[in-house]
Amino acid sequence: MALNVVFAGGNGYPPEDSGGVQSSTHDLATRLLARGDRPAVLAPLYGDGWFGLAARARLKAAGGGVVRDTRPGYPVYRGWDPALQVADVVRRTQANVAVVQCHGTVPLAQAFRAAGVPVVIYLRNVEFHELGGDLTPLSDARFIANSDFTARSYRDRYGIEATVIPPTIDPALYATEVTGDAVTFINPVAEKGVARAIQIAAACPEIPFLFVESWVLDDTALAKLQHAIAPYPNIRFNHRSGNMKAIYGQSRLVLAPSRWEEAWGRVASEAQCSGIPVVGSTRGGLPEAIGPGGVTLDYDAPLDDWVGAVRDLWSDAARHAALSTAARAYAARPQIDPARQFEVFESVIHSALAQASAA
Repeated sequence: MALNVVFAGGNGYPPEDSGGVQSSTHDLATRLLARGDRPAVLAPLYGDGWFGLAARARLKAAGGGVVRDTRPGYPVYRGWDPALQVADVVRRTQANVAVVQCHGTVPLAQAFRAAGVPVVIYLRNVEFHELGGDLTPLSDARFIANSDFTARSYRDRYGIEATVIPPTIDPALYATEVTGDAVTFINPVAEKGVARAIQIAAACPEIPFLFVESWVLDDTALAKLQHAIAPYPNIRFNHRSGNMKAIYGQSRLVLAPSRWEEAWGRVASEAQCSGIPVVGSTRGGLPEAIGPGGVTLDYDAPLDDWVGAVRDLWSDAARHAALSTAARAYAARPQIDPARQFEVFESVIHSALAQASAA
């Protein structure tokens, strides 16, 4: 029997928003679609940009509720408050299971349950305040966590157990021949350690650095970044790119000095598909993502330690080759094989359905 699976969360969805959550959701939806299931997404409408303005006009003409598009190959429903639109979307999609994630998890899960739909909660970060309420009354749901770190954090906070499925990385989208002419830092924002990255680049004027936008920077944030990097001719800035192969192809190593409690560290997994070593912080689940394919340091370690790690990998060919080989092998481990991950995801979905049937 085909499944009607609704992915729902308080994060925007392309083209209005992008990131690891959206990439992973799209991969799972595409795989469901290929298997003959019917996936759909419920997301907030931001109403900005050409797409958002057009969607806002359609929503106003319809008198509220949700607007629907099929840009990614499956339906995406968007409204001002997704939790208030759950019953309508369940009716439209005939949903028989919901995967709820990130912002507003609690009210969304409660709304799906009220509509008679079993819920799987996908834990993708440890910002508990973003849940929108107490997770404890939902502790009998099925849970997925994107790292051992995330699973431990929720076990300690709420006493729940989660199946660990790291973010899905399709090597076909990232693996490429590497020319290796830059140290690449993706997502130059405060949470990801942009201040530390600039310090490292300033201390290594002989090494070219490539800063790549990921979370879209507004005019103010972009101007601030450009002002901060202007004194350093070895720093290039690239706007957000849909072709990450081209970005990784330029990267001798990837820098990830995150100050945030990363739930995973998707850029590390993407880079390692091409054997690119990563120098990153020990925050959150980032060390899990980097593994033996790079070097980890405390974010607050002396700048000289960070500079030394980057220079070592940049200039020591034997050291770089060893970590490159380790990175490539780590990227091929069974735990992040997309087909295996999808099998585990399916098992959790069917467990939720079986639990609902037995209730």
